[in-house]
Amino acid sequence: MVVTRFAPSPTGYLHIGGLRTALFSYLWAKKNGGKFILRIEDTDLTRNSQEAADAIVAAFKWLGLSHDGEIEYQSKRMDIYKRYIQKLLDEGKAYNCYMSKEELNELREEQMARKERAMYDGRYRDFTGTPPEGVEPVVRIKAPLEGSITVQDGIKGDVTFEVKDILDDFIIARADGSPTYNFVVAIDDALMGINTVIRGDDHLSNTPKQMVVYEALGFEIPKFYHVPMIHNSQGKKLSKRDGATDVMEYKNLGYTPEALLNFLVRLGWSHGDQEIFSMTEMMELFDPKDINRSASIYNVDKLDWLSAHYIKNMQNPELSELLEYFGLVLSSHDKREILLDALKERAKTLQDLADLISEVLGAPVVYDEKAVKKAFKEDSFEILNDFAARLKKSEDLHLPIDYHRVMEELVNERAIGFGKIGQPLRVALLGKLSGPGLDVVMSVIGRDETLQRITSAIEANS
Repeated sequence: MVVTRFAPSPTGYLHIGGLRTALFSYLWAKKNGGKFILRIEDTDLTRNSQEAADAIVAAFKWLGLSHDGEIEYQSKRMDIYKRYIQKLLDEGKAYNCYMSKEELNELREEQMARKERAMYDGRYRDFTGTPPEGVEPVVRIKAPLEGSITVQDGIKGDVTFEVKDILDDFIIARADGSPTYNFVVAIDDALMGINTVIRGDDHLSNTPKQMVVYEALGFEIPKFYHVPMIHNSQGKKLSKRDGATDVMEYKNLGYTPEALLNFLVRLGWSHGDQEIFSMTEMMELFDPKDINRSASIYNVDKLDWLSAHYIKNMQNPELSELLEYFGLVLSSHDKREILLDALKERAKTLQDLADLISEVLGAPVVYDEKAVKKAFKEDSFEILNDFAARLKKSEDLHLPIDYHRVMEELVNERAIGFGKIGQPLRVALLGKLSGPGLDVVMSVIGRDETLQRITSAIEANS
């Protein structure tokens, strides 16, 4: 059974790169009928943020990425880590190091002056003397002194590290007794049965250290997939300006979970030329060995395109429910279907759609100057008044076609181009020259509101 995990640190909000690795881990576990574990790595008590931890959980809930079992918190597992630290000490696989920070800094300066790699020199590795007074020891694990360590990676292939280039006897417990990152990660992955680790390739250099811990404790080493980073369009590391922001901000911007997840699965993975994937299709088709070896490019235009696709194809009741997050309650509006059918084709995001709807439902407060200059000619007010008079006399004005019929009658009887009524009427109704069909707008707001907006526009611009 495949068991994967996502293990963020609550020192900041969940960003788009982290979410992508979470999605990959989730898909691979679910495809294989396995388990997906969510673990919050909150051992850094000085930097942890409960708000950030809550935001991570909220993001998973919003996106519908359900984890198996309870959320695991490393801060609640300290006794386990201490037990394994003591086990390594008892077996002679780890030792107390009494080297002070000053001594360590001095050693590193000397090594750098000789153009050597700055590293601990192992002076307390086989120490049997009397410990120096006043120094609380750290605990270091005995790492290999020579040879190489090969990471068998499902994306990059075999990656070999020379011990002399990357390892020393690294710290597994600080002077205050708190365990270090690479130690607790290895312990947790082993005890939780994680047999497949999918994570960013910025963790690749940590993997040999974690393998040392696995070997020392006799744990089985999981299968690793180190996913290349996401870059911006200039090929540089993604920044907040590019999209490396809190995942929940995408909700505030009006993207749907379906669009965001579809966007992320295509960042570094593909299945032929297919662009649109349902969650079911993702689970059926995804395989981490098919992830590209090179970095993927973040393209917000692609995200907007996917978002527009999902909005356009969404059922109106669901769309109406989602719009409530943006302050729009349409459930009781008798022309909701007409309104959404007309506008959802024009929106890239739910926020776009909410803005478009608000422009229709709310009478214009100001009129675009360029639009007024272009639309209002010498006979425009006369034509608008004629149209208003025809509306007052008309019966059974309900659907867009009913309002369109009145417009056609006016155009035909006055022998004018459609723009003669269309442009001034659009400015009167919306305050600008863009927007949905005028017949749709009038059907949605009704005859009385249409007449009121025509009157207001004439008064404001005549």
